[in-house]
This record gives sequence, structure tokens and C-alpha cells, in this order.
Amino acid sequence: MRAFTYDALPGRVVFGVHAFGRTVDELERIGAQRVLLIADRSGRASADELRSKMADRLVGFIDDVLPHVPVERAEEARRQAREADVDVVVTLGGGSATGLGKAIALELPVRLLAIPTTYAGSEMTPIWGVTSGSRKETGRAARTQPAVVIYDPVLTLSLPPSIAGPSGMNALAHCAEALYADGACPISSLMAEEGARILARSLPRVVVAPHDLEARSDVLAGAYLAAASFAVAGTGIHHKICHVLGGAYDLPHAEMHTVVLAHALAFNAPAVPHALARLAGALGDPDVPGAVYELAHAIGAPTSLAAIGMAYEDLDEAADLIVAAAPTNPRPVTRPAIRALLQDAFDGNRPVAISNAEAGVADGHVSRLAR
Repeated sequence: MRAFTYDALPGRVVFGVHAFGRTVDELERIGAQRVLLIADRSGRASADELRSKMADRLVGFIDDVLPHVPVERAEEARRQAREADVDVVVTLGGGSATGLGKAIALELPVRLLAIPTTYAGSEMTPIWGVTSGSRKETGRAARTQPAVVIYDPVLTLSLPPSIAGPSGMNALAHCAEALYADGACPISSLMAEEGARILARSLPRVVVAPHDLEARSDVLAGAYLAAASFAVAGTGIHHKICHVLGGAYDLPHAEMHTVVLAHALAFNAPAVPHALARLAGALGDPDVPGAVYELAHAIGAPTSLAAIGMAYEDLDEAADLIVAAAPTNPRPVTRPAIRALLQDAFDGNRPVAISNAEAGVADGHVSRLAR
């Protein structure tokens, strides 16, 4: 086995049906005195229940949460937290609620307790993101890693299939990139592979039978494994594409994953055969990009950028923005290749595997990230 470095990220995970009922106990365990509660649309119903239980400990409540964490909204939330002398921020909802809490923790000495209601995975990572104008800035900071995460599958029952499906594909994207990102290691790869296996098996069940609590529990467990592996391993070109498109063109985050993931995997496939082999085993299909594309179709998720609001005339600019912000990636990121990827994603074409020569990858080369 090759040498590796594994940073086990701190944080306590409480997982189970009705685990939400343990929130106040967890607040007491970490010594929370002055709590700011943030809830987005998916968490508002549960927020009312939690507010009544926190009593005097609750000193602030925010429920006007926006996608991609606009910097103006982040600054207002920080002001509210500062004036209320908050020591703990509780986030209840999807990635937008978690992201707003992280924006506060990025600048103020507060701890986070996250209660996800979707499969977005932000709750397990030290990755933050704030949008200014049409550009989304992201980064890593240990202080934005939630101290406690409470996973309760019951809270996801209200997610309709149209939201649950793309949210689960978001989680699958975490598994995929965790297998070849710069920080990939045997431990994170085990979590990513198992997460992908669980998601591929259980996500269609959630869409077909939305009230199947066992299926909901399985998908939430898969999303947890996905986020935990992604937090350690990092990202590649897929997530950069999604962040750029979301910030620049205000496209829905989860739906972008359903569209872009298959094409990003086809793009990187020649450089990471070992990673693709592990995904093939998890998905039960040797054609990984095709299997991901078909999974999106099977759960009724969008498979074209045009379907989620991307304008054709913005594709050239988008390619330039992505190349300019390109992260470390197993395959070199060139403008012609990214423009072609965006065209296929815009048209909703089923991705086709390309040769090593077309990808600029030497025959027999295997990225160290995939080993």
C-alpha cells in the first residue's frame, strides 16, 4: 500500500430515527448558552418545535435563507450574531442553511451544530462558500466544521422526490470526486465507495416510495459517508464547474450535480481508471458515466443545463471562468475540453468515453490520486 496522510476531522455525529429529539441535550453537552437558530424552507416546520424547547437559550432566529450564501446576507447574519453575543449557531435545513452558519463561524468565535434535512453534505466539511455579485468564493477553514451533526431520517420525509433525487445526486458527486481528489487515501476511498453503493441502491427507492423510512435512512447514511470522505479528500473539476455556474448564473446547486456529474466523470475517466473501477463496482455497471446519467434519468432529475436555466449564449463565458478557476485535477483542464463538456451538458447528451490520446493522458498512465 502506498504511503498516505489522513486527517480525521473533528466532530460528533448523532444518527438515527428521532435523533432530532436529542438536540437540546447536545446543546447542553457542549455548554451552549446563547443560541442563534438558522432554518431554511425545508427546516421551518421543525424549527418551531425546536424554538419552544430551547426557551431562554435561544437569542436569535433567521429563516430568510438564500441559495449560494450572498455576501450581503452573510454580513447581516454576522451582525445579528455579534449583537446577540451568540456562542453556538444551530443550522436546520439544507446546504444553504448550513452555509450561512459557516459564514458566521468564518469570522466569529462560535461553534456550529448542524441538523441537515437534505443530502447536501456541507455539514460534514470545513468547506465554506460565499457569493459576491456573480462570483462564488469557496475555501476551507477548520472553524467552519460543525462541532455536532444530528442526522434524523424523519426530517427528510418532507423532501419531495423532485428535491430528494437531485440532493442524493449531489451526495453521489461527493463520493465520485473523493475517489480521485488530491487528498484521496485508502480510508476516505472506502467511505466514498460504500457511500456510492448505498446511494445507487437506495436513491431510486426514495423517489418511488417517498415515505419509506428505511430507504430514507439508507440514503441519509450514504450522504453522511459521502460528505465525510469528500471533506477529507477534497474536490476536482466537477465541483468547480458547479460552483462557477451556480455563482455566475444562479443555477440550482443540486440539479447542477445531476447534469454535470456524468460529464465530469467522462472527462476524468482516462486519468483515473482505478477510481472508475471502484465506482463501477459500487454502481454495478462498468460504464460509470453512462450509469450516472441513467440514474439521473431514472429518478426524474434534469440531465441538461438548458433544463435548469442555463443560457446558450453564456457557455463561452462559463468555459473561460471555469478554466480560470480550475482546481487541481487528475486530467489537465483546457478551454476546448471544458467548452465541449459544457456543450454536451447543455444539450443533455449521454456522455461517451474518450481515449487517453484525446484526453492528453499517456497510455498506461495512472494518476497517483486514483491508486
